Amino acid sequence: MAIPKEGEFVTIQSYKHDGHLHRTWRDTMVLKTSEYSLIGVNDHTLVTESDGRRWVTREPAIVYFHKKYWFNIIAMIREKGVSYYCNLASPYLLDDEALKYIDYDLDIKVFPDGEKRLLDVDEYEFHSKIMDYPEDIDFILKENVKTLVDWINNGKGPFSEAYVDIWYQRYQELTKK
Repeated sequence: MAIPKEGEFVTIQSYKHDGHLHRTWRDTMVLKTSEYSLIGVNDHTLVTESDGRRWVTREPAIVYFHKKYWFNIIAMIREKGVSYYCNLASPYLLDDEALKYIDYDLDIKVFPDGEKRLLDVDEYEFHSKIMDYPEDIDFILKENVKTLVDWINNGKGPFSEAYVDIWYQRYQELTKK
C-alpha cells in the first residue's frame, strides 16, 4: 500500500495473538507519516467489536503507532484534560486493507492528573496461557512497559503537552473546525 498522506483516512484493525480480528476503527484521519510512525486522529469514529457490536468514539483522540515499539498510544482530548490509553501491542504494519497490529491485552491508562494504572493483567495472563504467547513476546512486552512508563514519566513523544496541542491544532486546520 502507498503510504497514506496527510488528510487521508485509514482503517485500523487490531487482532489477537491467535489471528482473530479484535476491533476495527473506520476512518482514522492521517496527520503525519514517517518511515517508522503514523500519527492520526479519531473523532466520532465508528468502532466495530469482534462480536459485531458497534459504537462511536466520544471525543477527539490523537493516535500514535510505531514500527519499532511494542505499544500504541491514544491521547483522548477531554474537558478535564488529556487522558491516555496505551495498548501493549505489536508494531503496526500497513497493507491495502488497513493499519494492523496484534493487541496483547496489557494497557496503561494515564489520567489528566498524571496517575498511571496498569490494566488487564489478568486478561494478559489468561490469554498468554490459552494462546500460548512465546517467552520472547512476554519479555519484549515487559521491556516495552518499562519504555512506556519512562516516556510517561518524562513527558516524551505523545506525553508532552505540546505534542497533543500541535496535532489537535493540525486536525482542526485540516477540517476547518
